[in-house]
Order: sequence, then C-alpha cells, then structure tokens
Amino acid sequence: RFSGTFVGNAESSSPPTAATSPPAVGAATLPAVPTIPVVPTIVGVPNTVAEGVLNPNEVKPPASGTRKARVLYDYEAADSTELALLADEMITVYSLPGMDPDWLIGERGNQKGKVPVTYLELLS
Repeated sequence: RFSGTFVGNAESSSPPTAATSPPAVGAATLPAVPTIPVVPTIVGVPNTVAEGVLNPNEVKPPASGTRKARVLYDYEAADSTELALLADEMITVYSLPGMDPDWLIGERGNQKGKVPVTYLELLS
C-alpha cells in the first residue's frame, strides 16, 4: 500500500489547497463527447483469449515456437477448453500472448486444448 508520499519529495503529504487546484467546471459547460468502449485485444489472437475464454478450435499455432513435450502424468480435462492427457504420450505445445504462464496449448492429432505445464517435460 502506498502512503501518499514519494521518496525524495520534500513537500508535505497533505492535499493541495484550493488555490492550487484547477477551477471546477460545471458539467453543463462541457461538450457532450461520445465514448467508445475499449476492449483489450492481442493482435493475431482471437478476442476469446483476451477475454479469458479459450476456444481451442479458434487458436492457430504460431509460425515458430512450437515444442514437443512428454506427458508426465495422466490429466483429466476439467472442461472442453482443456486437453486430457495420458502419461508418456508425446504432444506438441505452444503458448499464446496474454495466456496464463502455468498453461500451454497442447495438440495431439486434431485435438487441441489447454494443458498444465507441471504435467509436461518440455523437449528441444
């Protein structure tokens, strides 16, 4: 938690006096400006990833950056966005910008989904 003072600030941490505050402008004097909602997006990645909902069928692997991984333990997928794993199988994995670093996208044949990093041994 920040205290309101900064290191090296010799001034008091009390709020500025009314004399140093900008004059208040009545709402009636401001022109009406339409606002545009801002939705965070990641270039080249569907909005579903930026919003925290992953549809693996909409995700394309990066041109480079895919790796092979050996599955260390069986893993049962919690929902349709995850990929179920069997110990000792080999899958292809990659990460996406903005994705939780504890998860990767895993591919096995035509199946694709999120997989937990701790269940994998990343190879080359």
